[in-house]
Amino acid sequence: MSSITTTRSASRGTPLLLIASMGCAMTVLDTNVVGIVLPTIARDLNASFADIEWVISAYVLCFAALLLPAGSLADRFGRKRVFLLGIALFSIASLACGVAPNAALLYIARAVQGVGAAFLLAPALAIIGHAFHDERQRARAWAVWGGIMGLTMVLSPLIGGLINAWLGWRWAFAINVPICAMLATGVIRIVEESRDPTPRALDLPGIALFAAAMFSLTWALILGPDNGWLSTAVVSRAGGAVVLFAVFATVEKRRAHPMLDLALFRSLPFVGAIVAMFAYASSAQVMASLLPLFLQNARGESALGAGAGMLPFALAMLILPQVGRRLGAYLDSRRILALGLSVVASGNLAMMVAARSANSAWLIVAMALLGSGGGLLNGETQKAIMGTVPRERAGMASGISTTSRFTGILLGFSGLGAVLAEGVRGALAEQMSRMHLPFVPGFAERVMAGDFTRAFTLYPPALTDALVGIARSSYGTGFSRAFAAAAMVAAVCAAVVYLSMKGRR
Repeated sequence: MSSITTTRSASRGTPLLLIASMGCAMTVLDTNVVGIVLPTIARDLNASFADIEWVISAYVLCFAALLLPAGSLADRFGRKRVFLLGIALFSIASLACGVAPNAALLYIARAVQGVGAAFLLAPALAIIGHAFHDERQRARAWAVWGGIMGLTMVLSPLIGGLINAWLGWRWAFAINVPICAMLATGVIRIVEESRDPTPRALDLPGIALFAAAMFSLTWALILGPDNGWLSTAVVSRAGGAVVLFAVFATVEKRRAHPMLDLALFRSLPFVGAIVAMFAYASSAQVMASLLPLFLQNARGESALGAGAGMLPFALAMLILPQVGRRLGAYLDSRRILALGLSVVASGNLAMMVAARSANSAWLIVAMALLGSGGGLLNGETQKAIMGTVPRERAGMASGISTTSRFTGILLGFSGLGAVLAEGVRGALAEQMSRMHLPFVPGFAERVMAGDFTRAFTLYPPALTDALVGIARSSYGTGFSRAFAAAAMVAAVCAAVVYLSMKGRR
């Protein structure tokens, strides 16, 4: 009788697991598909490089800031109810993105979509955790979830390329609407309502201060290349971010139920594990959004070609977590994390060379190496964080882990984007001067956004061939500097992780 009950429970649990996993996969799919169509968006909406940075950053900022409160609200008001709210919000925002007439309205809609994504992911994870109690069933459930997420990461660049080639970039957003409708139907029919009998109190001041600080810092990083790093606009926003972070820390220390328990950061092994998660996100996972820009603007690939070109990186990210699990029998977390970050640093250095070379074989190897380091870290970072805290603090540690991941993606994209923009602008000025060509106002801005067609109309048609070479070469130079910066972050963090987790038992 016991085995029959278990079988029936598993048969009921499989559709629920697939539905919850699909909700999580939607957030990954949207991020990576949009990365592929960004250059097309820039050309179609006549957007600047700062505009297309906001298309990614607005989404990730709202996602990162609201993930913890979304989980608390799901525990308090019902996970099914909040999941349905997230689906509805994500669907409406996706439709708004698909019909946006200009860049400003697009990234405003993307911010709302990020809110919807937070209310998708948090309750979906809670639904899986609530539905599977047995240790064996729970391990199987998370294995299936991880497989779906990994497969989504591999397929999403190809899906983005196909959508861009056959339907146009607006369908990269609009296609979410029918998918969300099917998902909502499944949730209504299959998922049962559940709540936490003792839900956590919402830390509204902490949420507001953290979001404001991240927004201010992101804004400073995006404004820097155009306005100058010592301009009033950039310095005031960077200074505002520092002040807001300081106030946030002060408020969190005094609250009985903070969103971020700063006492956990007294443990050096925990700090090391969080640094590893942040470095992984900011120097490896962020490449899912940056590499499509490189392949299209520096290498001249189409959106479909860029989607296919992402496969060495994506497949390595999918396969290497399995290698990491086997390495766990021989190495502790400290060594695996340090090894993974060292491989990421090596991969970024190899990409730095590839950015200045036309060798396709070297590019494939470099992307696979970068993805391999990311794959080693992908599963190990979360495991390491959870292994450095007492069991009763697991919920808080898990929230900090997820927030540090998306904070890393946000700051990695805006920070490396700033290095990229500075590099492209400097290389353009140098090459135009070397060829004794005038530097027409607006040319650099159009090239940085990937809108080469409008950039070349500023010059006589006879110069187009020469300008194509200059633009692609300059983009390669800018990306070589961005990859070098990512390599430095990964290498420094590898040393920090190795030393800070040295005393861990």
